[in-house]
Amino acid sequence: MRVTQIFAAAAIALVSTFSFADTGAEQAIRKSLETLQLDVPVESISASPMAGLYEVKLKGSRVLYASADGQFIVQGYMFQLKDGKPVNLTERAERVGVAKLINGIPVAETVVYPAIGETKSHITVFTDTTCPYCHKLHAEIPELNKMGIEVRYVAFPRQGLGSAGDQQLQAVWCSKDKKDAMDKMTDGKTVEAPKCANPVAKQFAMGQSIGVNGTPAIVLADGQVIPGYQPAAQVGKLALSVK
Repeated sequence: MRVTQIFAAAAIALVSTFSFADTGAEQAIRKSLETLQLDVPVESISASPMAGLYEVKLKGSRVLYASADGQFIVQGYMFQLKDGKPVNLTERAERVGVAKLINGIPVAETVVYPAIGETKSHITVFTDTTCPYCHKLHAEIPELNKMGIEVRYVAFPRQGLGSAGDQQLQAVWCSKDKKDAMDKMTDGKTVEAPKCANPVAKQFAMGQSIGVNGTPAIVLADGQVIPGYQPAAQVGKLALSVK
């Protein structure tokens, strides 16, 4: 059973220290989650910043919350007020998971457009060669490279596996020169390449696991996901602001 939403939550946290869940609470929470039959495995359970509530990290990046006895499972945002300003703790935790997942992709499995001169940051872009806004972003890659930003493409056939986009992306990844093939595809040209073992399906599934549902989807080095096209100047500013 897919759990898309159980409850909406917005909580103001009064405690800001994380710790591991005690054994009893973790066992109770895991038992409840097994009953729910979540379609993704649990990576960790730890005490959340809010007393009495536990943070459940799912594989990928999603975060749920649970009571110590496992009787209440909450999906939604938790906010903490700091100096009178709300901080989205859930989004911050999910970014950590996304960054770990995305930055763990072997560079050899991506199509890389290196920075010119010093590499100051990098972005990972879920792309589809049939997507007009992906073409628009692609035309601005030289501008990003000049800013010292390395661009790494990963595949996301927006119309699903078996679609025209899927076939095109597989041809790109099976080409001897992936970068040249990507340039040609985004320019409307045809690329012929023999079938090969490729990461397109795996990358598509990865994108889905972090909530990507369209292209382009830009992921900054810190795990922040920018859905949709943004001008190079804006993307560059955000990418360079990541510490």
